[in-house]
Amino acid sequence: MKEKTYVEDIGRSVYDIRNEEKDAYRVKEGLTAAIVEQISKEKKDPAWMQLFRLQSLQIYHEMEVPDWGPSLDGLNMDEIVTYVRPNTHMSAKWSEVPAEIKETFERLGIPQAERKSLAGVGAQYDSELVYHNVKAEVAEQGVVYTDLESALKGPYADMIRKHFMKLVTPRDHKFAALHGAVWSGGSFVYVPPGVSVEIPLQSYFRLNAPGAGQFEHTLIIVDEGAYLHFIEGCSAPKYNVANLHAGCVELYVGKNAKLRYSTIENWSKNMYNLNTKRAKVEEGGTMEWVSGSFGSHVSYLYPMTILNGEGSRMEFTGVTFAGKGQNLDTGAKVVHNAKRTASYMNTRSISKDGGISTFRSSVVVNNQAKKSKSAVSCQSLMLDSASRSDTIPAMDIRTQDADIGHEAKIGRISNEAVFYLMSRGISEEDARAMIVSGFADNVSKELPLEYAVEMNNLITLEMKGSIG
Repeated sequence: MKEKTYVEDIGRSVYDIRNEEKDAYRVKEGLTAAIVEQISKEKKDPAWMQLFRLQSLQIYHEMEVPDWGPSLDGLNMDEIVTYVRPNTHMSAKWSEVPAEIKETFERLGIPQAERKSLAGVGAQYDSELVYHNVKAEVAEQGVVYTDLESALKGPYADMIRKHFMKLVTPRDHKFAALHGAVWSGGSFVYVPPGVSVEIPLQSYFRLNAPGAGQFEHTLIIVDEGAYLHFIEGCSAPKYNVANLHAGCVELYVGKNAKLRYSTIENWSKNMYNLNTKRAKVEEGGTMEWVSGSFGSHVSYLYPMTILNGEGSRMEFTGVTFAGKGQNLDTGAKVVHNAKRTASYMNTRSISKDGGISTFRSSVVVNNQAKKSKSAVSCQSLMLDSASRSDTIPAMDIRTQDADIGHEAKIGRISNEAVFYLMSRGISEEDARAMIVSGFADNVSKELPLEYAVEMNNLITLEMKGSIG
């Protein structure tokens, strides 16, 4: 049996809401063909999906655990429950969500955000969507926003089958194969040609059960000339056993379309976050990633963009905050497959109290991608001598006719800046939090107001008690 890792955590009461477990159904711990078949039966999968799950399981058993990133020794799949169904059904009416689940999401601000600034919301609790709704005016534009499992059996079934795990395949890595075997929940979005969704859609993923995994699948198709901003939020209470998140996000951006995908991840610090995100962009299309990673014990997270069409572009803006007991290995990847494509990565990483933050970037410019441009900028801020920050860039440039740049900077908080703020009556703790918030401003300014406030609150929360 592998040794468990227990990680101390700071006070984060709004996220550490723990509901009494009242799940209606859960599979046994571990990962076997019988368990996968059981999940498939619960889901009433079509025959092709059941076969896909079993093939993915076989691939999972054939592949090795990654050995190049943070240690995964504390993660024992024999002790992970891969499917937990809450004691409720999915509803489009907030009033029909069970009181204890509703209270959790209300304390996290989901209904308020929906009323103020969202075109639609999906809320997942453990392995199932418990609420999904889209505003009438958005639906009238022909926009489809529903849970993936309903879409799998409805009029969009052929579209799902054509795109599901075609960008991220089970053979990509061991945890992609795991996802293919036990995925559950998640959202499907289709934006028709020329339609601009002016206010964001959001999915929020909440993992309540200790020792469980969450494996939601998000599939978004933004057709030619369309626009969408999609926001993803995640959190979980802290337990003294390992939890696992191995979701998958597949994004298809059509000709001259634009998709912005924003994420604020605040998993608890017993979480192994092994998420896979990938986008394919056609001619003249734009993919924008905005990413804030604050929680989890260990993270492997590198959103990837394939610039497939001439003139397509990608921007990635990210901030990672690694505190005590955290080893966050994050970054981004881009593949330039066509002429005059462009990519820009701009990241900030912060580490304190012995936290480890590693930034990995991968830029591939293929021979046919002439006159393409790519720039990578990463800055790291260490708040004490016990913390660590690394930058690991990789560049594979196969044409001479390209403009490529990379810069990296690692530093510490300036004592002079802290002294200046303290001389203006600000406490040392607040002064440091202000400096860190300013350092991460490139991400917060890209978010809608409510989410920028949440991110700054998370930074302040992480900074409490960090002096010394």
